[in-house]
Amino acid sequence: MALQGEYEPSQWDWVRNQVEEFESSNGERANILQGKPEWPIVVITSVGSKSGKLRKNPVMRVEHDGVYAAVASKGGTPENPAWYDNFLNNPEVDLQDKGEKHTYRARIAEGDERAAWWERAVAQYSPYAEYQEKTDREIPVFLLERV
Repeated sequence: MALQGEYEPSQWDWVRNQVEEFESSNGERANILQGKPEWPIVVITSVGSKSGKLRKNPVMRVEHDGVYAAVASKGGTPENPAWYDNFLNNPEVDLQDKGEKHTYRARIAEGDERAAWWERAVAQYSPYAEYQEKTDREIPVFLLERV
């Protein structure tokens, strides 16, 4: 079941524009990062932990056996992205991968499971390794499993 509620577009132009183009084309356009086909994205809708409004974010597509990873890198900054708290407080999210949209439950990967998913994430998007080097925090990896 898709999340219901009022959608509040991102304050960031690039996020707002990419989500709008992605959704208006049912995932046929704006489905890659920085124009690079090897960097596909998905759009994840979450419920804002403070506002209660729907928030949408393009996230690197890291998928294995129907499970997706959402890497809370925020480019290696010291703090987590805003959607990190959304996922913790409201773990039911909608994920759209091209034209396919489903509801998932998000949870943080830990230990060996996180290590395996981190390796997959870096293989998909090598800048994640650089982001980890830039920050003292261990970059969280959420696993999204279909409800």
